[in-house]
Amino acid sequence: MPFIDHIGVDQIYGPFVLLKGATDVGFGELAQIRMGNGSFRLGQVVLTSEDATLVQVFSGTSDLVPESTAVRFLGMPLEMKLSPSIIGRVFSGLGEPRDGCGPVYSSLSRDVNGSPLNPMARIYPRNFIQTGISAIDVLATLIRGQKLPIFSGNGLPHNRLAVQIANQSQLVGEENFAVVFAGIGVKRDDAAYFMEELFEKGRAKNMVVFLNLADDPVIERIATPRFALTVGEYLAFELNMHVLVIMTDITNYCEALREVGVAKGEVPSRKGYPGYMYSDLASLYERAGVLRGIQGSLTQIPILTMPNDDITHPIPDLTGFITEGQIVLSRELDSRGIYPPIDVLASLSRLMKDGIGKGYTREDHPNLASQLYASYSRVQDVRALASVIGEDELSQIDISYMDFGKSFENTFIKQSYDEDRDIGESLDIGWKLLKMLPRSELTRVTVKEVEERLSR
Repeated sequence: MPFIDHIGVDQIYGPFVLLKGATDVGFGELAQIRMGNGSFRLGQVVLTSEDATLVQVFSGTSDLVPESTAVRFLGMPLEMKLSPSIIGRVFSGLGEPRDGCGPVYSSLSRDVNGSPLNPMARIYPRNFIQTGISAIDVLATLIRGQKLPIFSGNGLPHNRLAVQIANQSQLVGEENFAVVFAGIGVKRDDAAYFMEELFEKGRAKNMVVFLNLADDPVIERIATPRFALTVGEYLAFELNMHVLVIMTDITNYCEALREVGVAKGEVPSRKGYPGYMYSDLASLYERAGVLRGIQGSLTQIPILTMPNDDITHPIPDLTGFITEGQIVLSRELDSRGIYPPIDVLASLSRLMKDGIGKGYTREDHPNLASQLYASYSRVQDVRALASVIGEDELSQIDISYMDFGKSFENTFIKQSYDEDRDIGESLDIGWKLLKMLPRSELTRVTVKEVEERLSR
């Protein structure tokens, strides 16, 4: 059936083109918009009825003239061409090559919106992914198939942390590990930083990068994570690789949702965001997992900046409902020069307990993590007390906790940007720190563990 060009549109506003008289058009269908000068732009159907069709133009509607604009519906959704050769490549937010290496030649294409995973086909995530960062590996362990977001704030080093995780992460004992990195609405200097660190200093041979810039049309921002996840699913479920998808910054994605929703005339919900933002975020996050009978897996680390450092803001709030925990960055630790500034007491990995210990990390990991967490929690109480009565009035045990807290932050949490610690090294640092406390305070580790680890 030949494609029909609809010459002239009825209305152009914001990123949308409205036309009447189009038939047999489906929701989400790809459209080709031809300008008066003969150049083309891509769009997608976002609303359709018997009377009119609304097309969202990815590159914006500037320079479009209603009378001379032609629309051709292509009868297919937005797709990404897939091939093993995409590993090591850099793409735009719409899946177009950004590295100068030409298009992807393949007969295989996939709808970027993905397909819902059958819950009965999922298996429970296990096996930890080593990031080389002690505060994550020991206290908020990332599990293969998990979705574990990072909650940050403006000005905090989340981009630096994202690059470090991308370069260092590995599934111990597995060679078929890949990283898909998606920059959503990033500034040009951040994009240049990602390119330099990931490709000139990183491991480009098993990485795919998508970069959507802040000055790209806002519509592209909504498509970028879907392209990245489509590539991740292909590598994981068709090439049997273990894939880590890192997406930064989800806040920019949600801002794009709000902007497009306002342009479409939708009724806003909390803070002006669309009411369907929960289900929209879930459509991204729930694409992670491990499937029965398939060797590969897909793990997600979405990164978001909390507006005004408000963890109750709709974006982190809804993300927390969908994902399995969170890693929170602390502005107070960052101000003291501690990198990565991970607030271990506010951070949590809900799947951690089933992917650590004997057969996964090390037998002493669960009890050691519990003891470190409890001891550092006690440090906060002692610091609060010291701020009232002064450090000179503290008991000897409280003083030991003060010393433990300083060392914990400066030797366990703090590590250099290029320091890649394996899990055994991180656990040993934790035991070394516990030597600073009286043995009577070590109530969450066994006597056998104390004798074996602290007598060394």
